[in-house]
Amino acid sequence: MTLTDNTFIGEYTYSLDSKGRVNIPAKFRQSLSVDSQNTFVIARGLDPCVWVYPLEQWKEIETNLRNLSSVKNIHRTFVRDTARYASPSTYDKQGRVTLTPSLIEYASLEKDVLIIGMINKIEIWNPNTLKIVDQKNLEIEPDAYDDLADKIIL
Repeated sequence: MTLTDNTFIGEYTYSLDSKGRVNIPAKFRQSLSVDSQNTFVIARGLDPCVWVYPLEQWKEIETNLRNLSSVKNIHRTFVRDTARYASPSTYDKQGRVTLTPSLIEYASLEKDVLIIGMINKIEIWNPNTLKIVDQKNLEIEPDAYDDLADKIIL
């Protein structure tokens, strides 16, 4: 099966090295569009994880951020919280990207990390944090989950 450009699915376990580098799975690198120039933009997730966007996808996010009002405090705060922690990273010959110390701290990343494909982006998690988040998400009302599934699953 061939995935379309910038489509990421699956879960992988990797290690974060002492320099803050983590390997992006080969399947994800192969899915990266040519327009992304082997570059990802790495940012804070809304959950306690790191979001990794293909450069091409990040450019769309930037456009949407530019359209927010600089007059409204909530807009300024959202743009600031999104942009201040974002940084581009071109993967090296081993397929590694570098995470900033602030992102490593935010997501409580240690040696072992989970890398999860989220269709249009990649998430990097501390496995223990994800277990807690997954457990909490079990509390989601089943009817709400079913309603959402009805809109997605054919």
